Amino acid sequence: MRGAGKIAGIVAVTVALTPPVEQPRDALPLVVPESVGMSTARLRDIDRALLEGLAAGGYPGIVTVVGRREGVVWRRGFGRMTWSMLSAPVTPMETMYDVASLTKVVSTTMAAMLLWDEGRLRLDAPVSRYLPEFRGEGRDRVTVEHLLTHRSGLPAAPALGGASSPEGARRAMLTTPVTREPGARGTYSDAGPAILALVVEAIAREPIDRFVERRVYRPLGMRHTSFRPSASHLEHIAPTSRTLGAGVVHDGNARRLGGVAGHAGLFSTADDLARLALALLNGGAAGHVRIASDSAVDRFTRRSAGWRALGWDTCAGGASCGQRMGERAFGHTGFTGTSMWIDPVRELFVIVLTNHVLPRESPVPNAILADVRADVADVATIAMDAVGDSSFVLRSERKIGWRE
Repeated sequence: MRGAGKIAGIVAVTVALTPPVEQPRDALPLVVPESVGMSTARLRDIDRALLEGLAAGGYPGIVTVVGRREGVVWRRGFGRMTWSMLSAPVTPMETMYDVASLTKVVSTTMAAMLLWDEGRLRLDAPVSRYLPEFRGEGRDRVTVEHLLTHRSGLPAAPALGGASSPEGARRAMLTTPVTREPGARGTYSDAGPAILALVVEAIAREPIDRFVERRVYRPLGMRHTSFRPSASHLEHIAPTSRTLGAGVVHDGNARRLGGVAGHAGLFSTADDLARLALALLNGGAAGHVRIASDSAVDRFTRRSAGWRALGWDTCAGGASCGQRMGERAFGHTGFTGTSMWIDPVRELFVIVLTNHVLPRESPVPNAILADVRADVADVATIAMDAVGDSSFVLRSERKIGWRE
């Protein structure tokens, strides 16, 4: 395997493609690629891409899970939790990552979708209907849908630096100024999902972390997904900083909000995210568990404002979704080095998690992770769409922009 010999002491964690004879009743389903129309030989190119990025120093470790609606077809972990050769190897099953902006969709958007599904949240309602404090200076014109599609007119991030407590940060967030006419133009914003989380809490009458744990994570068996991870999880968390403690969110505003926020703060494993992806591919259901209706999943994952769906991004061709997923594919990325894409037409999902923001002595070009994530998405689609295509060349072999 090319790339494997480039790193001394490389750690690779792989999982057999065939499921064990006996699995726990709630085990993540594993299927042989060929049984769901995919090529094992082609999927091996995923390993090549991951190892090329690891050898180039793009991340200390990386995990990926690829699957179709029937279950997982490819599950890999290469490298370690930190840059130290003494740190533990990463695994898709146990290594928890700070998923950064994946929080927006895995927590906040999911919560909003469930409340909309129950008729408790209206997309066209002004935010002030649920948060009376969110008024004045144009805020009255901001709707729930504006928050979900990043068309609220709110700035890229709320100014919470002066807050001395999580409660003070929440109050400050509700006075965030509207800098553009709501609905007129899209600007990617952490402020929108952060405020939407407060809407969820006002309707559900409980903190958003408890709501999603009770309604989404626990029913799906996502046992390694949480805000403010417990002490039992700390040894499995891949750090994002040399100074922040294990399990402390990388995003500063999420820390000011107490570690639970609508835009960042969630920690998860690739296997847990795969459970959610499978539920979404199956119309909101996983086995005998249903967390949402198929119509709700369809409504929230279809484009509704430019190339954005409700909360989710859609694949515009390129970036972390690669060049081959269609416009119905939806997903998101996270600043710490995470991504999740789901293609309902191909019934395919691709998850890649790293902690590439962990500092090291020499700078790490962003192009490494960008190319590897796109390669994984493209290889996954080629493995079912164009198995005999010999024209495709991995970006991670070209290495354009991989050196500072």
